[in-house]
Amino acid sequence: MNKIRFAVWTSTAIAITLLSGCQALTGYQQIDKAESAKVWTGTIKPIAGEVNIACVGTYHCEIVKIDRTMVISPENHKPVNATMVVAMNAASQNNKTRTRSKHSQAAMTMDMTPLIHNNAIKIVPLSASAMPNLINYYARVKPAKREVHVNFYPENNLGYVERFAMIHDFAGPGTYQLRAYQKKSGQSSGSLLDTASPEPLCVELYQGNTVQRRFCKQIGTEHQGEFVEASIVKAASVPLKVKVKAKV
Repeated sequence: MNKIRFAVWTSTAIAITLLSGCQALTGYQQIDKAESAKVWTGTIKPIAGEVNIACVGTYHCEIVKIDRTMVISPENHKPVNATMVVAMNAASQNNKTRTRSKHSQAAMTMDMTPLIHNNAIKIVPLSASAMPNLINYYARVKPAKREVHVNFYPENNLGYVERFAMIHDFAGPGTYQLRAYQKKSGQSSGSLLDTASPEPLCVELYQGNTVQRRFCKQIGTEHQGEFVEASIVKAASVPLKVKVKAKV
């Protein structure tokens, strides 16, 4: 931690001690605490009237930008603006939590205060990344048509990144996930954590448990290296057949 951030931490820590000793950490203190104490929500916490955007499927992924706002820095892989990070509160202490291993995840609750305007963006530390010392975050926004930029890391190597961008109308509140996988010829799609084959990368947008859109990288065409949207065939509903007995 550099001197500037240390000074901020020290002055704020003194203020917290004088006021209550148990208020939530915010700003860069919150980022530092998430890194050092393994403080994460563990699951996405829906808030009424809001949209949650997450990414999964590779060793690591990060939401780099939403609309014109930078979210996670592609250089240091940390939040660009500390005020975006949702405050986390320590859960009530008891005998069980006191005996927890120092390496276990701390029990935390997040600030559930709703977003106040349409341009507001909050990010929440979700879990540890498959890459050492990195954190997976998800974003909270208001329903709207948005441009989302995500960096996927298919291998355990920060030097290999796949950049994905999409414009989508997040009209309905709820949880949306951008799930990456490698397209297998004649096989079912598998997680990139299982293999690092040269098969093309695809990204599917899920709303809840339903696939809304699919994008795949093109190989051997004029669009080589680009993500191109593929059509999704949705199963048509089959009318229920009811047998009616003839009257005698």
